[in-house]
Parts: sequence; structure tokens; C-alpha cells
Amino acid sequence: MKKYLITGGDGRFANEMKKFFKGKNFIFTNKYNFNILKKNQIKKQLQKIKPNCVIHLAGLSRPMKLHEKNIGKSITLNIIGTSNLVKECEKKNIKIIYFSTQYVYPGIKGNYRESSALLPMNNYAWSKLGGECAVQMYKNSLILRISMSEKPWIHKYAFKNIKTNFLYHDEFVKILPKILNKKGIINIGSSEKSILKFAKRTNKKVKAINYKKLKSDPALPKDSSTNVSKLRKIIKGF
Repeated sequence: MKKYLITGGDGRFANEMKKFFKGKNFIFTNKYNFNILKKNQIKKQLQKIKPNCVIHLAGLSRPMKLHEKNIGKSITLNIIGTSNLVKECEKKNIKIIYFSTQYVYPGIKGNYRESSALLPMNNYAWSKLGGECAVQMYKNSLILRISMSEKPWIHKYAFKNIKTNFLYHDEFVKILPKILNKKGIINIGSSEKSILKFAKRTNKKVKAINYKKLKSDPALPKDSSTNVSKLRKIIKGF
């Protein structure tokens, strides 16, 4: 049985993984026992645990405005931290699976394929693309460009003039085992592009609002939906 080491093991999606992969060969780490900014700690833990694959969830995500206010922290965690991990995995030929975002695409027309041109609209997406650059240089890797959200929809409102194709955490965790052996880049998302319809699946009280950028907020793309035909070919009936 292959052994998987998960960084960012205290995060939202990692907690969903813990429930799904309970009792299996998945080792969850956190910033205290596997800090991606400490090269020696990375090296020692990889030597100790000897994973076949690292699933890289650690980094800075929300609030997204933090990436605009503190670019140093964004760069350090999402770009430098990921680069540190890739370098150590490459030395030991350990596969790395990197969780990126659909926001690396321009977000204008939607239906982006894995081969589509990239042009992030905000610093969060730039930081994730920066991490992608390091992972792309290492061929024993898989990049997942994901559109994902907690279940149920936790917000009171949902944008009706912005499109993306979210999946809930518990929906994606069921797909994950079927793509662990893949390499390259895979878009991860649903066929539903309406955020409002997606939100109403689990929160009937959610109210529709139009997105209007505030000065303090990062820009959100109009349509960051991705083409998931590659994922459908891998997972029959998805």
C-alpha cells in the first residue's frame, strides 16, 4: 500500500480527508511538525515517514484580501514554501500533488481547459501560480486546479453575476482516490456554473446579490469556470 503524507493537515479539506481515508495509509501533518518553510524539518520528516507521495495542502488561502495587504506572507507561504517542498521531493523522487486554483485562468470567458493561457486576476491566484511553477518543473507531479467550497454553503449571500463550477469538499474527496496515480494537470469542478444554484443546493435561505468590487477587496473573475472533460474521461459517469 502506498503511503501519503499530507501537508496542511489541520485545514478544511484535510479534515474531510481524515473522515474519508480513516484507517488508511495517510499521514496528516501540520505547520508544527512539518513546516514547509523549514528545509531541514522537511528533509528529516521525509526521511522518517518515507512517503510515496506528498499531497500539498499547506499554504495561505483565506481571507483573499490578505494576499493584497501582505504580499510578503503570500509569497513566502505559497511560493517559497511550495518550492522548498518540491526540491526535497525531487531529491528523493517522491511524487507531489499540488492543490492549485481555477483562478489562475483569466476568468473572462470561462470553460478553460488545462492547456488554456493563464493570467491571474488577484494576488491569491498569482501566489498559487507561483507554486505551480515550481511543481511544473518536477515531472513526478500532479497539479489540480480546483474550484471547491465547504458544505453547506456558509454565506448568507451568493453572487448571481459571477460564474464558476464549485464542488463541495465531500464531493471531491470521493473523486480523489481515482486520480492519485495521475500526473500533469487536471481541472477539478462540477458542471454547474451558477454560484447561486450551487449555494441553494445546501442553503435554501441564501440570497442573490450582484458582485461589485470594493476598494479593499481583491478582484474576482467574471467567469472562472473550467472545462472538466479530462476529469470525466478519467472518472466514468462523473
